[in-house]
Amino acid sequence: MRGFYKFFLDDKFILSAIAINAFIITLASFPHLSQNQLLHHIDHFFIWFFLVEMLVKWRELGIKNYFKDKWNQFDFFLVVVSLPTILLNLAPDLFSFIPQTSLLLVFRLFRLLRLFRFIRFIPNMTHILKGIGRAFKASLFVVIGLLFLNFMFALFTCHLYGHLAPEQFGDPLRSLYSIFQMFTVEGWYEMPSALDDKMSSVYSMWAMRVYFVSIVFIGGILGMSLVNAIFVDEMTMDNNDALEEKVDALQEQIAELKNLLIQKEK
Repeated sequence: MRGFYKFFLDDKFILSAIAINAFIITLASFPHLSQNQLLHHIDHFFIWFFLVEMLVKWRELGIKNYFKDKWNQFDFFLVVVSLPTILLNLAPDLFSFIPQTSLLLVFRLFRLLRLFRFIRFIPNMTHILKGIGRAFKASLFVVIGLLFLNFMFALFTCHLYGHLAPEQFGDPLRSLYSIFQMFTVEGWYEMPSALDDKMSSVYSMWAMRVYFVSIVFIGGILGMSLVNAIFVDEMTMDNNDALEEKVDALQEQIAELKNLLIQKEK
């Protein structure tokens, strides 16, 4: 019995099970295999498998200690959201009041959530997540400022060119999306190109081009670069701290050596 528990406490064994489950889910996502009963039965087996894994960990760690670990809380959530798939097969009449197509869509999404368990097996994932958290906090106000800038440009562009390019700038929401697309510097040149033939004169055409180039330069080049710089700087802060500690330790050793040499000379 102890050997049985050992399997479910082995991270390599659990990672292999997740990989196989991901492969089965991938196969079942092909249209011609979506109704394959064997694949669905195997997928249901993995729901039971991860449920047993959770119960084994409850027994070994205790429920209280189990939930102290954030990753275990995440695993518990994934198991719980997967259980309705089994209930649907065991007692379909309980869900008869909900359209079958809606149920299938929801449970497919729940099934895909189990793939997120791969995250916990990434080396130094806790360290990476802490860095991401710091980066988001540090860049939050810059991102808010960039979004406000996006909003302002969207309103200006909607009033200036909304009547000429209604599909891109016809209302504030469309204009907001189009300006955001320009901030990402992805296909931004298509926006002014769509307006070239609608300009009343060469001067207005070049004024329009300068306007859109300014948007790309301010939001796409300066704004996004600033966010990226802050984000990367915070992500690598731990590495810088470790390097600074090593430099400080080296300086202390050098100072001790100097003191020793001075004492010997005396």
